[in-house]
Amino acid sequence: MAWALKLPLTDEVIESGLVQDFDASLSGIGQELGAGAYSMSDVLALPIFKQEESNLPPDNENKILPFQYVLCAATSPAIKLHDETLTYLNQGQSYEIRMLDNRKIGELPEITSKMVKSIIRVVFHDRRLQYTEHQQLEGWRWNRPGDRILDLDIPMSVGMIDPRANPTQLNTVEFLWDPSKRTSVFIQVHCISTEFTMRKHGGEKGVPFRIQIDTFKENDSIEYTEHQHSASCQVKVFKPKGADRKQKTDREKMEKRAPQEREKYQSSYETTILTECSPWPEVTYVSNSPSPSFISTHTTFPVVVSEGNGSPSEPEPVVPTGHHNLLPTATPQDALQWLHRNRFSTFSRLFTNFSGADLLKLTREDVIQICGPADGIRLFNAMKGRVVRPRLTVYVCQESQQAREQQQQKHENGDSPNNTFFVYHAIYLEDLTAAELTEKIAQLFNISPRQINQIFKQGPTGIHVLVSDEMIQNFQDEVCFVLDTMKDDTSDGYHIILK
Repeated sequence: MAWALKLPLTDEVIESGLVQDFDASLSGIGQELGAGAYSMSDVLALPIFKQEESNLPPDNENKILPFQYVLCAATSPAIKLHDETLTYLNQGQSYEIRMLDNRKIGELPEITSKMVKSIIRVVFHDRRLQYTEHQQLEGWRWNRPGDRILDLDIPMSVGMIDPRANPTQLNTVEFLWDPSKRTSVFIQVHCISTEFTMRKHGGEKGVPFRIQIDTFKENDSIEYTEHQHSASCQVKVFKPKGADRKQKTDREKMEKRAPQEREKYQSSYETTILTECSPWPEVTYVSNSPSPSFISTHTTFPVVVSEGNGSPSEPEPVVPTGHHNLLPTATPQDALQWLHRNRFSTFSRLFTNFSGADLLKLTREDVIQICGPADGIRLFNAMKGRVVRPRLTVYVCQESQQAREQQQQKHENGDSPNNTFFVYHAIYLEDLTAAELTEKIAQLFNISPRQINQIFKQGPTGIHVLVSDEMIQNFQDEVCFVLDTMKDDTSDGYHIILK
């Protein structure tokens, strides 16, 4: 009878339960937290707010994060619910990042009243550009000499101690800070997103960057190498005031959408919370010594020390002579030496643990995906031992004084000069420039290129025509020349005459 009295309430109870279950599935928090009991950090921990490839271990999902970093710049309203937030920044403008202590009382007592070190980086969001980061940054360095990609605005920052900016790492800054005290650092990003697009014709979309912060605590040796926390966010950088215009454009586009469509997009927030991510793999950025400056390079990974600034004058590591081809039996150290010897030093970090067999197993498509089309094809051909034909081959022979006298004597006697024996040397040209030809001739005869003032080609009626880049580009392949030298009366150098 009691059961019959409850029948009229059954539908209502079922409906209420379904609504609660549905709401719980959307929130991802379940019924363990009451209304208003969840925080923003709980919402950000939902799977829809995480990167698709965070690479975080499963046991970290419920871990309380020790720190939180907040970038004081508004997020874009034109981002769909399930996508990562995107924040627009102006080039060169100072933006505050609040460094917050997120620990509960008694958590991580080992860092209480102690300093931690944080490293801030601006890195590429796209994987394609991540593989070629070193080349991309070096290209930017050459186009913008003396500039940095990332800077700290020290006068505006609060609580920051011992700030450093390594001159060879344009996209990285680091500093110490006390989690128990208020800390805010102001950063400036000087590169814009369109500087790294493939085609630059105007109106193209800029590539997204990531601002990543890695925090370390001291180990037993009083070195800041023990990783504590990492977080990052996605940004795009525009020319001054461009970010404000882009934010306004996105807001106006969303206002024009129907209410049902707007529900599919995130709201714009005044600040950007960096979400947890894996630590940056470039461990050589972590200083292993308490030196006050970045005078010395890190020696933890000696095979990548030569990547420091990539300048042409930087000496390559000395490697023993041996096989020019990469052998399957090569150890990882031998493989790295082979990469250095064949001018692939920029990829040594990517292939640090690869043996010769590992490298030779890579397909052409694999290498191109990792290194990009140009360097990928070159590396694949080098690994397979393919000899690339030079653009131009020139055969030269130095005419000796004795040979000239013999030729002259035979000419006066009416004898045929065809029996004279000359030894020619092959010169292979790739750039097809007069400077390259000068350098190759100097190498051939073991002299300094500075001793060669000009190169002339003997023309009709014995005239001397100055050899230019355009002339070399019009040489026939495998052309032969006899080299004659003429002393320059105005200096200690010589002129080379191609006959």
